[in-house]
Amino acid sequence: MQTLAMTTRFSACLALCCAVFVIGAHADVRLNGMFSDHMVLQRGKSVAVWGWADDGEKVSVTFRGSTVSAIASSGKWMVHLSSQKPGGPEVLTVAGKNTIELQDVLVGEVWICSGQSNMEWPLRSSYESAEAINKSANPNIRLYTVPKLKPQDPADDVKSSWQMCSPETVPGFSAVAYFFGRDLQASLGVPVGLIHTSWGGSPAEAWMRHAVLEGDADYKAKYLDPYPEAQRAYAEDLAKWEKENSEAKAAGKSVGRGRPWSGWRPSELYDGMIAPLLPYGIAGAIWYQGESNAGAAYLYRRLFADMIRNWRKDFAQGDFPFLTVQLAPWDKNRKRSYNEITAAPSNSDWPELREAQSIASTAVGHAGVAVITDVGDKDDIHPTKKEPVGHRLSLLARNIAYKQKIEAQGPTFKKVKFKNGKAIVRFTHIAEGLQARTGKVTGFAIAGSDGNFVWANADIVDDTVVVSHPSVKDPAAVRFGWADYPVVDLWNSEWLPASPFRTDNFQMVTAPKK
Repeated sequence: MQTLAMTTRFSACLALCCAVFVIGAHADVRLNGMFSDHMVLQRGKSVAVWGWADDGEKVSVTFRGSTVSAIASSGKWMVHLSSQKPGGPEVLTVAGKNTIELQDVLVGEVWICSGQSNMEWPLRSSYESAEAINKSANPNIRLYTVPKLKPQDPADDVKSSWQMCSPETVPGFSAVAYFFGRDLQASLGVPVGLIHTSWGGSPAEAWMRHAVLEGDADYKAKYLDPYPEAQRAYAEDLAKWEKENSEAKAAGKSVGRGRPWSGWRPSELYDGMIAPLLPYGIAGAIWYQGESNAGAAYLYRRLFADMIRNWRKDFAQGDFPFLTVQLAPWDKNRKRSYNEITAAPSNSDWPELREAQSIASTAVGHAGVAVITDVGDKDDIHPTKKEPVGHRLSLLARNIAYKQKIEAQGPTFKKVKFKNGKAIVRFTHIAEGLQARTGKVTGFAIAGSDGNFVWANADIVDDTVVVSHPSVKDPAAVRFGWADYPVVDLWNSEWLPASPFRTDNFQMVTAPKK
């Protein structure tokens, strides 16, 4: 009898365990981390909503009275909501074996905000930001910060959530992104969602899909092929450092050098901080990066353009606007005086990178570059005046993305004519005319066919700038703002600064030798 009772109890326990296992095997429907309370959905286009569920499970998404459904396959599901008008707040409901309700959902304009440290720079550390923080409460601006992640393979989920913009949530958010979103929301009068995904010091190749890099011989040779050897050298150096550190600690000393850094792995930030966002509905992207690619500025012409094409293809939402911040003025040879900086024109990779940004943007189309020659910091690569940067990006967005008839750029080189020992330079985007704040145009250099540039005299004559120098009798080339730290004074009537440029085809610092 005891044996029978034990067998009965064992059978009952086994049945209960099996029942628990079967119940536990049915996973709850869940959403990608881009979908949370307070989120913003992109207006005016069909937008994807996606997540995970049991194979064969029907998942329904209801929004504004309409329901769309999908059957989970390989554990995943995705639906597409129809085009929506801006507004809210609303409730979005996801139902399968369980139900999820997302509260306070808005429909408006969603922008990706990416790059390196000058995009990452927080509002609280920006120039005179206290007032901006105090006035930041706005239920029509929503903030999303993508956590820093370097996975070995492309991630499919992101661990974060949307927040309402307020003095409590905005201080640590990207200053450039906030000022951009604030000005854009005020102009458009619709909700704006800002997705901040950046990492200080990151190069563009870290933000590109591996297959894109592998498919180009130059990128493969420069970024992919050297990586295994670089990692081997890093591992050896790290082992050496750890041994030195252990011995130093035992002797009560410090190792004397910092812990070695592994460097950037190509594609790792794309895998960790772009891939998991795909294909969230967006209006466009703003980008503040380039410092880490300055040494290869000539290649950046193609690399940056291919990165934009990469993102556009993978978000699968057409050629969305891509707006870039031109590299800020910065004197690499710090602590020099203005007299030392302006002693003579020089070549450098920094202005070549600025040129590459413009070339790439022109190549891909539906793109723009915000010029910030007036808000740099001579002695700091991180200028703290971020409000003008965000504002100029918003002007570009209003003009390029939203077709507002406003002047969104400063004077941009159009053509040059050499005549009678002078260079006559014409520009686009002059609005009502060219002007100099100080009354004296500065920043122009001129050279003959020998390529020896000297600072030039420059005068506004009607809608042109006439450039000359007594020592250059037969000028062949003009440059403007061609320096690490340009000291320039040329604007249009909207007080937007002129973009640096060159008219020559002389040998560049970062170009292959001719």
